[in-house]
Amino acid sequence: MNESPPSSPEDPRPISQVLLDLKAVLPPEKITLSDLLEALHERGIGMMLFIFALPAALPLPGLGVNVIIALPLLLLSVQQAMGRHSLWVPEKIKSKSISKERFDKMIEAALPYVKKIEFIIRPRLGFITRGVFSNVIGLAGLVMTLSVCVPLPLTNTVPAFGIALMALGVVMRDGLAVLAGMMIGLIWVTAITLAISFLGLEALDMIKEGIKSFLL
Repeated sequence: MNESPPSSPEDPRPISQVLLDLKAVLPPEKITLSDLLEALHERGIGMMLFIFALPAALPLPGLGVNVIIALPLLLLSVQQAMGRHSLWVPEKIKSKSISKERFDKMIEAALPYVKKIEFIIRPRLGFITRGVFSNVIGLAGLVMTLSVCVPLPLTNTVPAFGIALMALGVVMRDGLAVLAGMMIGLIWVTAITLAISFLGLEALDMIKEGIKSFLL
């Protein structure tokens, strides 16, 4: 399988270009997790987190949260919290696959959002994206991932968006994006947890109705 040349740490490729390159180099029929790991090796945990958070973070029809999304997110977040730089994934999970057509639809749906975000994401506060801060980012991502795994309304999209934004920040060396993603995801998870604790699952319906009335 052909691979794009690795980027230097000082000049990271735009995320949109990385996604387009993936469409070109991945196998034409089925894509396994092993294929993704091989194609994204130079981007590390950050890019992998971004790829797997996308289906839950954006309104992508028919791409719901399942084992190919939730479990890798969990594994990646735990390893980031542990400070690992090389990824370990069980062989059984590496063989999990989705169709190339489904993957391409996800990329095509995500690209307009990604290109808009790229205008404001740039290298700054880079120290927040590495060192001991990586462990903190991993812990925050783990909390958000646990929320993504819960099969309830409102527990997926916002935390997954927080994970995706943190991942973009790590890949593009933008500490401000990391902090923004962390705040968005953790505040939402905390609010939902408190609402359910005090009001039960009915709180989710109340929040949904409140969001609808606000948007309309």
